[in-house]
Amino acid sequence: MLIRTAFRLASFALLLFSLGCEKESESIVSIALHPTNTQILYVATNDAVYKSRDAGSSWERFPSFSARRVTTLAIDPQFPATIYAGTMADAVYKSPDGGQHWLPHNVGLKEHVSFINEFVFDSTNNEQIYIATTVGAFSTKDGGREWEERMAGMKEVHIVVSIAIHPTNPRILYAGTTGGVYRSDDGAASWKKINNGLIPDSELMGAMALGVNAIAINPVTPNIVYAGTTKGLFRTANSGNSWERIGEALKDPFVSSMLIDPRQPAQLYIGGPGGVWKSLDSGKTWQAINTGLTSLNIRSLAMSPKNPQDLFVGTNGSGLYHSTDGGTSWTPMPLKAAAAKN
Repeated sequence: MLIRTAFRLASFALLLFSLGCEKESESIVSIALHPTNTQILYVATNDAVYKSRDAGSSWERFPSFSARRVTTLAIDPQFPATIYAGTMADAVYKSPDGGQHWLPHNVGLKEHVSFINEFVFDSTNNEQIYIATTVGAFSTKDGGREWEERMAGMKEVHIVVSIAIHPTNPRILYAGTTGGVYRSDDGAASWKKINNGLIPDSELMGAMALGVNAIAINPVTPNIVYAGTTKGLFRTANSGNSWERIGEALKDPFVSSMLIDPRQPAQLYIGGPGGVWKSLDSGKTWQAINTGLTSLNIRSLAMSPKNPQDLFVGTNGSGLYHSTDGGTSWTPMPLKAAAAKN
């Protein structure tokens, strides 16, 4: 029953994110940026993974390595030639050579996982990785060779949509689920529900009661955490002990993705069915920043590790866009192949 429910909810989430898609290849599911080389970036669409070596001017489409769609990408922060791909119903794949070859890394996962939602890395140990999936949270100590379920304390829900790790204390993690937010203070060995101000306990048993699609931690003041959900944007100033609703003037409460400027952490970006929005005051006020976008149905956001003004947006239905001015304007970045060499 749990597996059937997980698949139904995963399909429902995918349907929500895919509203407005006309062609599979125009839906940008995930964006991964090289941590030091701004020329290299990867994107996943509903039907392929692409790599650019020239800042998006041209792209290489990788041959399919899974029978299922890729749902999320992540780059090893210490060894960025190593790429991880999460899939829908085929667990995790890993490439040691910048995407040229892929191998399944599913021990501990294969019989359980239907949909990989997000990877996060321990900042002190790149082999220690945590993933959010439709059947719970898992971790690996050896770069994905073996995975262990990490669900102690998550009694109400099993679907983990998002996961975030404290910037200086990797023992502290936050998990966004279909029943609110959980925090771990012991490296995911156990979790505590922290929903005060998010959702009443009486509503938790409802399917998709509150999908927490994105969690962002203030890198300077990590007690401040933001949760982007299916029912609005929330903020805590005390590590999740209590939450307050912010951004109530936003046209659409559904938040699919979120970024924080690490140099100016009061500066936030969110994306969802209502486009891209930017706040300069920690989420108190917001302005739409959609000039140049031909679709306002936003699926993914990414910020250059080198320059926070350098942003990427993945849409449902009109492809990938790039901004060099903090979202003031956007230009399309088509996934075109490199010109053939004579």
